[in-house]
Amino acid sequence: MALGLDLPKAAGLFVTGTDTGVGKTLVAGGIAHLLAQEGLKVGVFKPVAAGCRLTPEGWVSEDARFLSAYAGADWPMEVINPAAFQIPAAPIVCSRLENRPVDYERIAQAYRQLCRQSDAVIVEGIGGVMVPLTETETILDLAVEFDLPTLVVARPQLGTINHTLLTIKAIRDAGLPLAGVVISGYDAAEADESEKISPEIIAQIGQTTVFAVIGYDEQASVEEGRLGMLVPEALAMWDWKSLIQC
Repeated sequence: MALGLDLPKAAGLFVTGTDTGVGKTLVAGGIAHLLAQEGLKVGVFKPVAAGCRLTPEGWVSEDARFLSAYAGADWPMEVINPAAFQIPAAPIVCSRLENRPVDYERIAQAYRQLCRQSDAVIVEGIGGVMVPLTETETILDLAVEFDLPTLVVARPQLGTINHTLLTIKAIRDAGLPLAGVVISGYDAAEADESEKISPEIIAQIGQTTVFAVIGYDEQASVEEGRLGMLVPEALAMWDWKSLIQC
């Protein structure tokens, strides 16, 4: 469903996942960090977040704080994350239980501000593309408004081929450009043969690029503000500045 937010066209990426907890924030933060190291002013944006905690700044998302730190961003949290919910659930559930809707106009105003002051933007979704915002609107509808190349972050375990291909299909059916796929949290010591070959199958059947297979890094933690070593090392293999059409 078209939201009609009339957002500016920007260089950047929309980072989504095949599920919650697949490493979207680590990947988005890693890409923002690499772009910032190249001298770009990177606007990071978490339009909708759940499971936020109350601070003197208001309800704050750990994801948004992490993105801000690794982009070297200096925007207030309410700009980086304009729609922050307390309950850790889908936005439609949060809206009903907290008795407040997703504020699209606030999202649009914050995004316009970021775009005016940024060379590139990294936008991170919440959960997967079909997570509902309302009875009729999903994260995918919001992604269409940004009109950015969309990067899919997937887990390596059994089921990832199905989940990733379904996500790719939904993105393409919505008319969005697919940037590619990143596999996050791969544990070589525990992986079976199917996990080893699944990135190749995703690339082949999905007709896309798997940019990186990122190993499991126990030092990486969004909650503790640590990117770790494996995420930036794996992502540094690609020229993200070219991929975001900067």
